[in-house]
Amino acid sequence: MPSRPPRSLRPALAAALATATAFAAATAPPPAYARPGERAPEFEERVLFRADADPGGYACFRIPAIVRTTEGTLLAFAEGRVLNCGDAADIDIVVKRSTDGGRTWGPLQVVNDGGGDTHGNPAPVVDRATGRVLLTETYNAGRTDAANCAIPCTRTPHLQHSDDDGVTWSAPRDLSPEILPADWNSWYATGPVHGVQLTGGGHPGRLVVGVNAETWDGDRITANHAALVVSDDGGAHWKVGATDTWPVAADGTFRQKPSELTLTERADGALLVSGREERGTDLGHRTQALSLDGGDSFAAPFRALPDLYTPQVQGAVLRMGDRTLLSAPADPDRRRTMSVRSSYDGGATWDSVDRGTVLTRDWSGYSDMVDVDDATVGLLYEAGAVDARDEIRFARFTEDWLQARRAADPTTPDLAPGAAPAAVLGGAGPTTGAVGGALSFDGADDAVRLPFDERLPLGDGDFTASLRFRYSAADGEQPLLWMGGVGIAQPQVWLRAEPAHGRVQGLITARDGAAAPRSAWVRTDDALNDGRWHHLALRRGGGRLTLFVDGEQTGAADVPGSVSTGSPFGVHVGERVDGRARLRGAVDEVHVWNRALTDEEIAAGDPPSALADAVVHLPLDGTSAGG
Repeated sequence: MPSRPPRSLRPALAAALATATAFAAATAPPPAYARPGERAPEFEERVLFRADADPGGYACFRIPAIVRTTEGTLLAFAEGRVLNCGDAADIDIVVKRSTDGGRTWGPLQVVNDGGGDTHGNPAPVVDRATGRVLLTETYNAGRTDAANCAIPCTRTPHLQHSDDDGVTWSAPRDLSPEILPADWNSWYATGPVHGVQLTGGGHPGRLVVGVNAETWDGDRITANHAALVVSDDGGAHWKVGATDTWPVAADGTFRQKPSELTLTERADGALLVSGREERGTDLGHRTQALSLDGGDSFAAPFRALPDLYTPQVQGAVLRMGDRTLLSAPADPDRRRTMSVRSSYDGGATWDSVDRGTVLTRDWSGYSDMVDVDDATVGLLYEAGAVDARDEIRFARFTEDWLQARRAADPTTPDLAPGAAPAAVLGGAGPTTGAVGGALSFDGADDAVRLPFDERLPLGDGDFTASLRFRYSAADGEQPLLWMGGVGIAQPQVWLRAEPAHGRVQGLITARDGAAAPRSAWVRTDDALNDGRWHHLALRRGGGRLTLFVDGEQTGAADVPGSVSTGSPFGVHVGERVDGRARLRGAVDEVHVWNRALTDEEIAAGDPPSALADAVVHLPLDGTSAGG
C-alpha cells in the first residue's frame, strides 16, 4: 500500500486530481450518451471508489451510501479505510459529488477524519424543506490490526450537516444524549444506508434513520435492538422511535438479530423497514417490519423471509413507482451476484432470484440506491472480480432495464395434504417416468421449486426423502433434491449425483444450538449414470443417516441439530438452491416425510399407506399453465 499523504496535503491533492480529471475529460472521446431528442441508455456503470485509483493512501473503501440533494446533486459516501479493510481500524468518512446525475464525479473529499479511530456507518438524509443534508455516523476507538471491535464495543452516534450541497460540512456533534439509551451499551450502528423524509401520514417532513444496538450485562450480550430514530425539526433534535428488541439466551442463541436497517416510504404512507438477519434460529437472512405511524412504533415484530435468498449482508430498499426495489447479492451463501429484485405489494412478497435483474456475477456486498431523477435509479455497491471489497461501483438504470413483471410460472401438483402446487422453471417438460410421467431437466435453467410452507423445514427430527431419477451425464454436479441452505455452514439436506467422482451422495448439515454446524454424508460407489431409472432414499433416524439405492443401503452416524434453521430456505428439484448447478436428466415421484420410514416401507417404494403423512408428494406427471 502506498504511504498515506499527510492530511494537510489532501486538499492540494484533491485539487490536482480535479484538474487532471477535467483535462482528461476535455481530451477524451465524448461519452456515448444519447444526443438531444434520443432516449438515454438504460444502463450505465463506472467504478467510483478504488484504493489504487483514489488519493489519500487508503487501503480500502467500503460501506456505500448515497442521497440526492434538493439541487439534484448526488452525494456518494463511503468509508475510507486507512490501514486495511477491517471494520475497526483507522477509518474516515469520504464523499464524491456529481451534479449531472452520476455521469461524472468530482474528487474525493474527506467529510470526517477518523484520526486513528473508526468514524463510519454513514447514514445520510436530506431535509427537502431547507436543503440541509444531514449525515448520521458512528464512532469507536480504532485498532491497528484488522480485528473487530472487542465486545463490549463502545460506539457513539454523531451528526454532521451541510448547507451548501455537500461542499463543506459542520463539525460533528455527539447524538448519544438523544438516541443512545444507557442499556444500549455494546454495539451501536447508524444505517449504514440513506434515511428518508416522510411525505405523508401524520408526520410529513419527519426525518427517519435506522439504527441497531446491543445490550451487555457485564458478562455477555443479552439483547439486540432494531430501531428507528426520528427528527421533527430538521435534525436539530432526535429521539428513539420504533424499537424491536430480541433477547439473546445464555447459550448465545437467539431467534433474530435485525440490523443494518434500510427503509422506504410506501405509497400508503407506511414505512417498510428491511434488515440484515444473521445467525438467528429463524429461517432467512433478510427480515422486515412495518411502521404505520411514521416511525413511532412497529406494527409487529420483525419477520424473517426464508425464501428471499441473500447472504448475510446489508441491502437497500427504494420505491420506484408501483415497484419496491431491493438491492442485494442473490447468492444465499456468499457475497456475490449483485441483483435488484422487485415487490409489487409493498414488500409483502418479493420476486424470486430467477425474476430479479443481475448487475454482475462478480463478488458483491453492501449497497444503496437513490432516485437520480423521475425515471432513473442509481445503485452504489461494493464489488470486485476477486473480492467484494475491491471497489465501489455506481450504476444508473431505468425501469425498462429491469426484468419485466412476469406471469406466473407453470406448475406441477404437490399432492401432500394442504400443499400448494410447485413452480416449474425454465423449460422442464414431460417425459416417460418410472411411474407414469416424469419431468426432464436440461441442465441449463430447468428446475422445480416449491413455495415456502412452514411444514417443509425438517428441523431436528427424523425424516425420509425419496425420489426416482435417471441420467447419463459423465461430469458436473447433478442435483436431485435440495432442501434448506447451501455452503459448508448452512443447515441443509440434499441428494445429488457426482459422476466425475463415481458416486451418488446424500448430505445433511445440522446446527445444534450455538455450536458450529456439522455435516454427515453417505455415498454410493457407483455414479448410476446408465440412463436407467433408480430409486433413491435418504433417511435420518435412530442416530443414523442411511442412503438406500435400489434396495441396497449404506449408512453413517448422524449429527445432532436442526437441518433447517438460521439460513435461507428453499426446496428445489433438479437444481441447487443457489442455482449454480442443475440436473441433466429426469426425476419422478419425489416424496418427503418428517419421520423415518421403516426399511420395509422404503423397500416397498413409497407405499400408499405412507403417502397420507408426506409433507412433499410430487408425482411430476406433467405441468399446468401458470396463472
